[in-house]
Amino acid sequence: MTTSIVILVVIALLVIWCISLYNTLVKLRNNRDNAFANIDVQLKQRHDLIPQLVATVKGYATHEKELLERVTEARAKAMACTTTSSKVEAENVLSQALSGLRVSLEAYPDLKANQNFMQLQGEISDIENKLAASRRFFNSTTKEYNNSVQTFPSNIIARMFGFTQQPMFDIPIADRAEMDKAPEIKF
Repeated sequence: MTTSIVILVVIALLVIWCISLYNTLVKLRNNRDNAFANIDVQLKQRHDLIPQLVATVKGYATHEKELLERVTEARAKAMACTTTSSKVEAENVLSQALSGLRVSLEAYPDLKANQNFMQLQGEISDIENKLAASRRFFNSTTKEYNNSVQTFPSNIIARMFGFTQQPMFDIPIADRAEMDKAPEIKF
């Protein structure tokens, strides 16, 4: 009699423990999804400002057509993405295109003095800062989730219920190489 009670208690404790691990994994996945939803809000604002920025620049930089087309194309691709992973990749391409636009515009002092352009540039800069903060939070929640998916014993429950490791929102390899270069200073 007591042996069967002990066995039932052990089984009940194991079931409660498994349920607890499962619930923890669900909470971590939901936190990660919420963190990406916050990024999505910033990305929407960024996508809304880009056509205004491109239209303003077009009037000044007619021979930068190819660069403006790359920015517009990258924006369209980023807006069409539906999965978190594809959005991360597309947004990295868009960020790279926007940084190319900023570098190219240094050659247009009249444009840099344009009030509308300066306001748009300030808004985009503000959004980029908010995006950076949101990405850090997203990566933090992703790390916490991935740690739970990969560490014992929760990895057993994770495998059983299809929880998988998720990608970070990181800097593309091409941009990392660029960041490793020393800045070029010209006078």
